Amino acid sequence: MPSCLSSVENEMMDNGFGSLIRRKRVDAATQARQKLATQQLARKLSLFDLTAIGVGATIGAGVYILVGTVAREHTGPSLTISFFIGGIAAALSAFCYAELACRCPSAGSAYHYSYVCIGEGVAWLIGWALILEYTLGGAAVARGIAPNLASFFGGMDKLSSILARQTIFGIVVDPGAAILVFIITALLCTGIKESSLAQAIITTINISALVFIVLAGAYLGCKTGWPGYEVSSGYFAFGANGLLAGSATVFFSYIGFDIVASTTEEVKNPQRDMPFGIGIALSICGILYMLVSAVIVGLVPYYALDPDTPISSAFAGYGMEWAVYIITIGTVNALCASLIGSIIPQPRILMAMARDGLLPSFFSDISKHTQVPVKGTIATGIFIAILAFFMDVSQLAGMVSVGTLLSFTIVALSILILRYVPPDELPFLPSDQQSNVNGQHLDAHGADLLERPLLEQNVAQGNSVTCVSQSSSSESWVIDSGASDYISGTQYRADHWYRA
Repeated sequence: MPSCLSSVENEMMDNGFGSLIRRKRVDAATQARQKLATQQLARKLSLFDLTAIGVGATIGAGVYILVGTVAREHTGPSLTISFFIGGIAAALSAFCYAELACRCPSAGSAYHYSYVCIGEGVAWLIGWALILEYTLGGAAVARGIAPNLASFFGGMDKLSSILARQTIFGIVVDPGAAILVFIITALLCTGIKESSLAQAIITTINISALVFIVLAGAYLGCKTGWPGYEVSSGYFAFGANGLLAGSATVFFSYIGFDIVASTTEEVKNPQRDMPFGIGIALSICGILYMLVSAVIVGLVPYYALDPDTPISSAFAGYGMEWAVYIITIGTVNALCASLIGSIIPQPRILMAMARDGLLPSFFSDISKHTQVPVKGTIATGIFIAILAFFMDVSQLAGMVSVGTLLSFTIVALSILILRYVPPDELPFLPSDQQSNVNGQHLDAHGADLLERPLLEQNVAQGNSVTCVSQSSSSESWVIDSGASDYISGTQYRADHWYRA
């Protein structure tokens, strides 16, 4: 007969340190029962969709500015090598995300991975850090639309009053930013496939602008002899220290592959497409970054680059003022793609936290028509729109970097746990580390489900079984379908197998 813990023991285990280190289980039995209990996201994303989302979220407007500031202050002509080193560092983090996305194919990104591998306390912290990062990042991106539109039309006074910034009671408001956030929020509510299609179109325009910069700049450079590389200070103007400092700065221009990981639950074949999608997106971004930087620092000496508009001013110096319009179009599209990338992951992280009981169930609701978390998307859009309308969040942008570094560190730590902690000591790791051995149907403890047909039948049919046991040798196996399960002294909110 299975032994059940008393309510007093359950309450004691629910309090204190134990509640911070309990881990979420992601074995096949748990996922099957969760799918029966909740409405699922639509699995419609292909490899092309993932690549479009990743490239669009990664290549923001920052590359149009970073080229000037980093070259002037840190690297000099060796900016291209700094982008290469930064890309290698980003690739290491991307590999961690890709592996965890394959092992734990569920929404939530770093929040979900830390919950599975480390514990609920760390996952709660990571979840809110990600929400803060994407919220502030999205608001800052939205506030950048009006100045770029103004440069395209010839000044802020040329913009319509509904798009231009206004001063109300001493507060500079940005109605254009709020309107853009609402438009993108409405787009994301229509469905993930429609959102990825819009992201692909916007990203294509942005990439076309960058390709124009590379080709036109290469033509001018070959025609003039690349004067930017003929400076007296040499290629490494600031030495190795400047090169590495520049690499640390441009590293943040590669951030965006973590947004791809947040859509894992909506990918048709996550085990195959997630690694390729993240890798291809990062490779495209790295190649474009290095080509653009090589061209711009070759056209103009690094000390003469405009820190605010380095690319536009470089072409204007060669009499190509009309190129400013193409560059501005690319910048505006890059901002729109970055804003889509900032809003997409938030409702999915909120949904994952709500599923685990860390947020109200309101955020876990999924629309039956579009199969996306519409309520969470609308709530996210409203909050970002309010921030973008009333506040200049540029001074808080540093907090975005803190959230990014924290999530990257936790994801890397999760990989170490998967690598070096024996599965029998952590029985709650992803099922692919402990099951599917030699074609057997194993649960998280390594026991064959085919040897327990009663339990296998209940999992397949999704029956509610409060306490079912079947003896195999000296062990008893139990399904607990209550709101809380206790496994080896650890509480869970989902249904699990466990030894009685």
